[in-house]
Amino acid sequence: MRDLFTFSFTFSRKTGFSLKATLGAVLGALFGLCVFGQAAEAANPLELNFWLSGPKYEGRIAPCESALGTITSQFQEKESTFWNSALQITAYGRIHETAFRPWQSDNIPRRYCSGDVMLSDGKMRTVHYSIIEDGGFAGYNQGVEWCVTGLDRNWAYNPACRAARP
Repeated sequence: MRDLFTFSFTFSRKTGFSLKATLGAVLGALFGLCVFGQAAEAANPLELNFWLSGPKYEGRIAPCESALGTITSQFQEKESTFWNSALQITAYGRIHETAFRPWQSDNIPRRYCSGDVMLSDGKMRTVHYSIIEDGGFAGYNQGVEWCVTGLDRNWAYNPACRAARP
């Protein structure tokens, strides 16, 4: 017993480490690995994406005219809330489709439309918008993304609403 104490004392004086502390750290690490480590297990049937078959886009998108009410209300809300402006859309004209599913058929179906808008300040501007299948809140219903040329104040679709077109 005395030899072990002498070895421990001389080892700690020469290296600065105590044998008890080093041995304790090693045993603690081994104990932690044995207790907290888990073996890998296969996923159970409920974790295998059992009912998640993915989106099935059918390409059923409403015509261009169906989004005008949404654009009118969202435009008025954006102008009054964020830009402290009283601008409103008062009339639409020359609404026409510019593209339908312009990319591969695997992409989310979109109908791109353009037209003229008359604003409450008397100026005529161009609006570009897209109707997106399953693009509404949380993927429910159709969503609409739009841009009025010259009034893209936060530059979301800049330059000149180019990013809102196909």
